[in-house]
Amino acid sequence: MRAANIDKQINTYLEQLNPKQKQAVLSVVKTFAENRHEDDLWEDKTFIAELDRRSAEYESGKATVLTLDQLEAGARKSFKAKARSKK
Repeated sequence: MRAANIDKQINTYLEQLNPKQKQAVLSVVKTFAENRHEDDLWEDKTFIAELDRRSAEYESGKATVLTLDQLEAGARKSFKAKARSKK
């Protein structure tokens, strides 16, 4: 769908909203606009450098990696220990 057509449809629907509904739409649109940079992570050189560093550590064997089962077991153990200490 072309952008001009989308804009026209949005404007048509906006005319039908009450002020409270328009405020809700504005909040959503502002959130999308403010978080637009999150979609551009692949253009972020710092982010890419961090991914490269982590990948290199993993491939060289320097990184400590856990399976999902190991991670869950550790989390359960910590949770149980914390629950016991609260008693």
